[in-house]
Amino acid sequence: MTRSERKRDHIQYALSTGMPSWNSLDDIRFVHNSLPETSVSEIDVSVINGGLALSSPFIINAMTGGGGTETEHINRSLARAAAETGAAMAVGSQMGAVKDEREWYTFETVRANHPNGRVFANLGSELTPDQAVKAVEMLKADALQIHLNVIQELVMPEGDRDFRGAIDRIKKTVQAVDVPVIVKETGFGMSAENVKALERIGVSVVDIGGHGGTNFSRIENQRRERHLSFFDEWGIPTAASIAEAASLKSTLSLTASGGIRNGVEAAKAIALGADAAALAGSVLAALKNGGREEAASFLHQCMDELKMVMTASGASTISELKTVPVVIEGKTKEWLNERGIDTKAYSQRHADR
Repeated sequence: MTRSERKRDHIQYALSTGMPSWNSLDDIRFVHNSLPETSVSEIDVSVINGGLALSSPFIINAMTGGGGTETEHINRSLARAAAETGAAMAVGSQMGAVKDEREWYTFETVRANHPNGRVFANLGSELTPDQAVKAVEMLKADALQIHLNVIQELVMPEGDRDFRGAIDRIKKTVQAVDVPVIVKETGFGMSAENVKALERIGVSVVDIGGHGGTNFSRIENQRRERHLSFFDEWGIPTAASIAEAASLKSTLSLTASGGIRNGVEAAKAIALGADAAALAGSVLAALKNGGREEAASFLHQCMDELKMVMTASGASTISELKTVPVVIEGKTKEWLNERGIDTKAYSQRHADR
């Protein structure tokens, strides 16, 4: 099977396996504010993420890479939706295009159709500094996203089995490129210990990519004769991973992803400590159902929902939303308590107004 064929399979399996009906963000509840003193018309959703000014906290996250004309079509449509809504956009892995210039067109369409927006290049942690520079140049990218996909590789029949040296390669890449470096998990969450290690080597943004969204173990198991089903439930749930990362109070910017389905869940992720919310599977599903128009409509709906939640919570800015009180319940509370993270600090804080 070629790389392009495998990437096309990933798209189809991502749509067919879907996302769970429940995710850990269901454990997060806002403390109602009967006197919010806010107006939807005055909500400011701009944010600084990794030193980059974003007009919207929503990011269309990495989905496609190296799938030929189908990938080009998806990337073009998503880029147009991003341009219409002000969302940033990350592409899928460019490794195939870095090695084969015939694939460049599948990525160049993103910058062509999102000329004034934020675009993130993408490579895996097996990258070299020279490949990183090439990936950034290919897109005239504003940042480089490096994805971590250990579980996917282990379940993938033809996947990698040796993950040594990743931290050193990421460190050298940070030094080689002149744009912020984002390190992203691909659906299994990131621990506080991992986030701290990445902060030490100069990474600008961590995308925690928590368990609860597109599940690459389930996707790769569809391609195996003997399933490694124990990895299907592996990982740190999205809400817990956000709180773990936020507990460090580090200089890193934090992006939340992993099953975020709407603007309400984006608001919950930000209230837990994220600066931005990245969506992949839900945007891809909208695109497949109704094309660019449906994808853009979905993103507009998410923005409307986010602004309404901010208004109800008394938060006029993203920074203020990160200070409103929320109650953490259920399995997320159990996880965080076991990890020594004070969940009561979230419920007893008050927005500075």
